[in-house]
Amino acid sequence: MKYYLISGEASGDLHGSNLMKAIQRLDSGADFRFWGGDLMQAVGGKNVSHFKERAFMGFLEVIKNLKKVLSFLSICKKDLMAYQPDVLILIDYPGFNLRLAKFAKLNGFKVFYYISPQLWAWKENRVELVRKYVDRMFVILPFEKDFYQKHGITVDFVGHPLLDAVAGIEKDESFLLQENPSQKPIIALLPGSRKQEIKVILPIMLRLQKSYPDYLFVVAGAPSIADDFYLKFIQNEQVLLVKNKTYSLLQVAEVALVSSGTATLETALFDVPQVVCYKGSNISYWIAKRLIKVKYISLVNLIMDNLVVKELIQNELTDKNLNQELKSLVIGGLKRREMKDSYKALCAKLGGQGASEKTAQLMLEYLK
Repeated sequence: MKYYLISGEASGDLHGSNLMKAIQRLDSGADFRFWGGDLMQAVGGKNVSHFKERAFMGFLEVIKNLKKVLSFLSICKKDLMAYQPDVLILIDYPGFNLRLAKFAKLNGFKVFYYISPQLWAWKENRVELVRKYVDRMFVILPFEKDFYQKHGITVDFVGHPLLDAVAGIEKDESFLLQENPSQKPIIALLPGSRKQEIKVILPIMLRLQKSYPDYLFVVAGAPSIADDFYLKFIQNEQVLLVKNKTYSLLQVAEVALVSSGTATLETALFDVPQVVCYKGSNISYWIAKRLIKVKYISLVNLIMDNLVVKELIQNELTDKNLNQELKSLVIGGLKRREMKDSYKALCAKLGGQGASEKTAQLMLEYLK
């Protein structure tokens, strides 16, 4: 069968690639055309557009690039019509994908949605778009099934694919020797995957380094961003930049400072105590504050429905506050133990391994 997939960021590329592999195991004749990244490309098929070409963050950034966004939509619609797939598989990326869902459904294509848009956080009225234009939803967070059932929509909860991604990573025994010959304990910095957030968050994280001379600060660079961009902020030999080694870094980190998003869950699955950091433009934050309805911004806290990891957001993200939280985790004690205990409960809630295989199997059953 012919599959057309659309993802819009690094996490979608990861989960899309694993889903494609699972589909290949069940459908030896699978033909893929997609909007993704390097990981999806490695599986095979035609990558129409790399996600880094479409990495716009925040309300203002999207508005500034609206002409480019609309151009991508037009290109995608024409390409979809030319390819004539058996199914369109949308992966998160709601601003783009919900528009494509409507177009595809009205043109007679089967539409599957893997990894739900965060409608439970904001724009709940978009549920009606799902009802009208999506044939089947495959959700990865346990509370999402209840959310859709509340709106009379049946969905499949397949578990979180990060459990598989993390379980499949072998420990990089050479990482400490190659990247950290000093053998100092490591504080991992995960400042995000977009330039707009990195240039705000990373300098705040880095200013703490002088207070922790016995630790090595290691920045996990996003694969789509050039080293030179990071090196503008890194002016200290006690700070290291690594690329494409985030999981190897988390395997050995003592503690992590993490921007909001999928990285907070990844850090928890590697059992690394963390502080969540987020700061955006004042206008984008002001708009989000009035629209977003959830209590937390990190996936860890949202899934547990409890403040497991400290969130320092916008004006709360100061040198003093971040240092205070980091110090409480570095020195160990009760807070560190409690966080690790909560991580165990988190893993249990996520539904076990095999999300990609479950999703692929269900998709093929529904297509038959």
